[in-house]
Amino acid sequence: MTVQLDQDRMNDLLGRFVGDLGATVGAGGIVVGHRLGLYKALGEGPATAEELAQRTGTHPRYLTEWLRGQAAGGYVDVDRETETYSLTPEQAFALTDPENGVYLPGAFLLALGSLRAEPQITEAFRTGEGFGWHEHDADVFLGCEEFFRPGYVGNLTTSWIPALDGVEEKLAAGARVADIGCGLGASSVLMAQAYPASRVQGSDYHAGSIDLARTRAADAAVTDRATFEVASAQTFSGSGFDLVTSFDCLHDMGDPVGAARHVREALAPDGTWMIVEPAAADTWDGNLNPVGRVYYGFSAYLCVPNALSQPGGYALGAQAGEAAIRRVVTDAGFTRFRRAAETPFNLVFEARP
Repeated sequence: MTVQLDQDRMNDLLGRFVGDLGATVGAGGIVVGHRLGLYKALGEGPATAEELAQRTGTHPRYLTEWLRGQAAGGYVDVDRETETYSLTPEQAFALTDPENGVYLPGAFLLALGSLRAEPQITEAFRTGEGFGWHEHDADVFLGCEEFFRPGYVGNLTTSWIPALDGVEEKLAAGARVADIGCGLGASSVLMAQAYPASRVQGSDYHAGSIDLARTRAADAAVTDRATFEVASAQTFSGSGFDLVTSFDCLHDMGDPVGAARHVREALAPDGTWMIVEPAAADTWDGNLNPVGRVYYGFSAYLCVPNALSQPGGYALGAQAGEAAIRRVVTDAGFTRFRRAAETPFNLVFEARP
């Protein structure tokens, strides 16, 4: 039987394929630029491949291929007459400094780290078994920090915490904070730096991440006010916290309601839980957009497998949406819940007992 193909639809599909394939293999080049400081060096001024090789101690033949691919992808600019490469101010902002509010290479580091588990995730599709966060390649932990930290740098103390009722004043005066699922401690360190009178206790079930969090705190000279423990969201220690925070992690948990109950018990009577979650609509078809595509991809490799590796029976996924998070919070006994802030990549909720 002969199948009649719509040529326009076929061309559209092939166009998507070329774009996706280029992005997939291009991710490796972006991570190379991140690891070798190529973007940062190019940000110092225009350069040919030979000149950039001299700046970075790399081989010009490799850089020729890398720079041409970066120009084809729109990540660097090129003068076609002299084949001299440069960065626009926007490219430099997003590619050269992890301390900026946008740093793109971290997302690709996370993506490549996630994909190293493809054989295990493929098998998990067959069996329904989980695959824990701690089982992933180390680049997942590093890339996750690089991916999310710029958003925290740009928003945490400037817009998210100020959007919470009365919390900024407490932190400035001196408050007790529990940062659960803190990973490598980026959020904990930022809060300790911004509110030196407060004390932040970070926790994560992954011991390797906590080791790095302690190193990050030492590097930032905040070990007197940012401490860390290996503990799950259901078992972190302490009580009477003025603020509990969870950044992009509640949806990863097998028992988010158990975590929420423990948060409620650990809060002071007038305490606040700030829940930062990936931006998502409440319906799956509301997430059929470029941001949703990114999060569904990460969710299939990281979030759902991790939740299924834990007891509890939940697997919310990275596109859970506000209604699902509200249900978890209210099922745990919280009586007040609202969306306090949002960005293109995150929703910020405030919950109170």
